[in-house]
Amino acid sequence: MGFNFSLEPGKVLRKRYGEIKEKPLVSVITAYYNAGKYFEQTFNSVLNQTFPYFEWIIVNDGSTNEADVRLLESLAQRDSRIKVLRKENGGAAAARNLGIKVSETDIIVFLDADDLIDKRYIEYTYFVLQQNSGVTWAYTDSLGFEEQEYLWQKEFSSEAMKKENILPYVSAIRKDIFLEEELYDDNSKNMWEDYQLWLKLLAKGHYPAHIEQVMFWYRRLNSGALAKIEKDEQLKESLKMRIQSLVRDVPDGIRAVTFGGKRTKEFARPHKWEWDRILPFAEEKTRILMLLPHMECGGADKFNLDIIKNINKEKYEIGIITTVPAESEWRQQFAQYADDIFELPSFLDMNDWSAFIHYYIKSRNVKILWNISSYYGYYTLPWLRAQFSELAIIDCVHAEGQYWRAGGYPRVSAAVDGVLEKTFVTNEFTRNIMIERYGKDRSKTQVIYTGVDETELDPDKVDCSGIKKQWGIEEKRPVVLYLCRIAPEKRPFLMLEVAKEVKKRNKDICFLVVGSGPQSEELQQKVKLEGLENTVYILGKQADIKSYYKICDLFLLTSIKEGLSITTLESMVMGKPVVSADVGSQYELVNDKTGRLIPCRQDEARDFDSRSFSKEEITDYVDAIDELLSNKIELVKMGKACREKILAGYTLNCLMETLDKEFTDLLQPDAMEKRARIAEALKLLDGVCEEFMTMYIEYESVQLDFRSAYKFMRYFRELVTFKRSIFSVMRELTAKKGSPILKRLIRELRSQ
Repeated sequence: MGFNFSLEPGKVLRKRYGEIKEKPLVSVITAYYNAGKYFEQTFNSVLNQTFPYFEWIIVNDGSTNEADVRLLESLAQRDSRIKVLRKENGGAAAARNLGIKVSETDIIVFLDADDLIDKRYIEYTYFVLQQNSGVTWAYTDSLGFEEQEYLWQKEFSSEAMKKENILPYVSAIRKDIFLEEELYDDNSKNMWEDYQLWLKLLAKGHYPAHIEQVMFWYRRLNSGALAKIEKDEQLKESLKMRIQSLVRDVPDGIRAVTFGGKRTKEFARPHKWEWDRILPFAEEKTRILMLLPHMECGGADKFNLDIIKNINKEKYEIGIITTVPAESEWRQQFAQYADDIFELPSFLDMNDWSAFIHYYIKSRNVKILWNISSYYGYYTLPWLRAQFSELAIIDCVHAEGQYWRAGGYPRVSAAVDGVLEKTFVTNEFTRNIMIERYGKDRSKTQVIYTGVDETELDPDKVDCSGIKKQWGIEEKRPVVLYLCRIAPEKRPFLMLEVAKEVKKRNKDICFLVVGSGPQSEELQQKVKLEGLENTVYILGKQADIKSYYKICDLFLLTSIKEGLSITTLESMVMGKPVVSADVGSQYELVNDKTGRLIPCRQDEARDFDSRSFSKEEITDYVDAIDELLSNKIELVKMGKACREKILAGYTLNCLMETLDKEFTDLLQPDAMEKRARIAEALKLLDGVCEEFMTMYIEYESVQLDFRSAYKFMRYFRELVTFKRSIFSVMRELTAKKGSPILKRLIRELRSQ
């Protein structure tokens, strides 16, 4: 799923906070010259910041358009943090220098009047500079939008900077570097002044921190300053000469500080930052913090996203903190509904994570902490329980994990059960395992089923016309849908064996594979190798999956492990019978009235990612698919039973009503008194709680090192294999001079 450039910051002004009375901690400086056309969106993007402790110095650089001046004056009057200065036109550099002189803080952020920043920009960059004393400036990845669209995500080095300016001009910079000397030349009027600034800083040995998230939106206009320079060859050449003179003083070897979840201090204790400011929210709400691993494409993350989308916004506000380095493909989807999102691995070392979580809870006056599949989160809970006596702490477990970390989330949830007030479990099978195998207190667990939106997933309202034609499939052909992450736990190669055998009985059958994952490419190659291209269609990720549910006759799930599959819920509410592996809690949904359950004849520990499947298991799937597709009347009847079952207790409305009741109960006086007693008891064991977290961080640090070493080993093996292949071909070429060998060499080179 690609980046959505339409989700620009600042389209709407959010009035999240009341009056900000505390002193500013960051100064935003904007040069304004006849900038009325786009300025209101820039204005919104600044005032929407999650971190409101800033002053905004706007320098009216001799604007000549009265309408633009009136707009500036009107908007500035809306917020006491804004100061408008006036000067004769002299360009951005001179305007910035004036802003620096009157600024009251130690951190400067330059922002042009038509560009945008993500609402978290100031909070991210502020804490990066606070926690990394040697860093001179902090910047994020950026993008171009408007008339040119692109992502700008470059790895920083001083060597690269000598060739081109890979840095965005928007950064959070320590003010003291400007006090040493005037780094901006007042005479430089929109002439690569930012590139010159970075080179001057690098020449003095300064270095940045790089936050690897897209948070700066650079409006690219064909009439902009950069475009004008590109059209003026003489000016461009003179600027290149100026850059070359600065490049001579820049040393090689300077790198940006990056994070990626790493830590730097061995056996560092969890700690707190000195922070006494509570955000002045304009509305009183119950604030909930979700601790998540990531925001990836998958069933568990879909559960989280659905809750954030559908929770009562007038009553609750939800913030997210993630704890696993990840691509987070669904970041933009979550950002549309979550009030805050902070991905700790992208801007803090691991030994500062506890401090940020503590800061977040305190600054937002969080009432409920909900840990959902964050392994790091579990190990912070005893320490946080001791720190915040009124904070309600709950968790949610989706599936058992016997062969991952000696039991995965069920085991660690049971281990910290004493500080948890409630554990939600999304299926009965996992709940029973937690109680019977790990000793979880039954009275503190509750099954809440992953809900589906029955109005959005309504087969009578979904238009699937043209889908089959799009993929070259005849309308009359029966369709089996296989929609999931293409990964070992889903056993995609078992699906392929099933498809191959079903085709022998029904030559018209087609299997649609929707989704992606680590085994997508291998699966596609296997389809070609087996000659199944006209039977198994690898479609990849699809933005609108509803239409694929609509066109299918059956839904197929061949997993070796599941909790209660969200795709099973979705297919059933769309009125589609399910042929599923009998794993996890699938039996709660799939029976002879709604599909077929197939015994799983592989063992997760022994056979995980095995490509050897028993003939009996393959035949069971083939028989079930063949039987259901052969009786159209029974299939339609079964589809109606599927939808009715979901409507009876597996909808989003059911889920949200349950959560609202549980959240209300958590905030009752008796519940608060009970957790206050636990917090007091834990304070006597403060050292134990700290050591508990410290040892986990040490373990995780070793895991990170191991994964890095493993990646290097894989790379090394691939390199050795490649070289051996080349040497083998070269020897043949030497022994047998001929074009077939030469062609083979070319093929080998191209394949690497």
